[in-house]
Amino acid sequence: MTTRDQGSLHESLACLYLQEQGLTLLTSNHHSRFGEIDLIMKDGETIVFVEVRYRRNASFGGAALSITPAKQRKITLTALHYLQQKRKNNEPCRFDVFAVTGQKNNSAPLWIKNAFDASL
Repeated sequence: MTTRDQGSLHESLACLYLQEQGLTLLTSNHHSRFGEIDLIMKDGETIVFVEVRYRRNASFGGAALSITPAKQRKITLTALHYLQQKRKNNEPCRFDVFAVTGQKNNSAPLWIKNAFDASL
């Protein structure tokens, strides 16, 4: 399985898990010139920008720690692009991380709500 296939699989699993928790999918893989957001969902009235991360092991800190400040900035700029494009500038938003570290039966998802702020 390629890295891209692994990413798509974990994004699909994350989406299903979050839908089971009551979130609604608005779109996936939203691209802008700044970057990409894996999942854009709705939690009540809040728009949720979800970054899905997978790491086979925790050797370098695991999936959750792999979201650098530079990556956070790209996600934030892409989120602003989405909000402007959809004219949803007045709706509350948050940035979540859905992290999976480990392989098959040895992995457990970690859903981090409000994982980071939209600071530029």
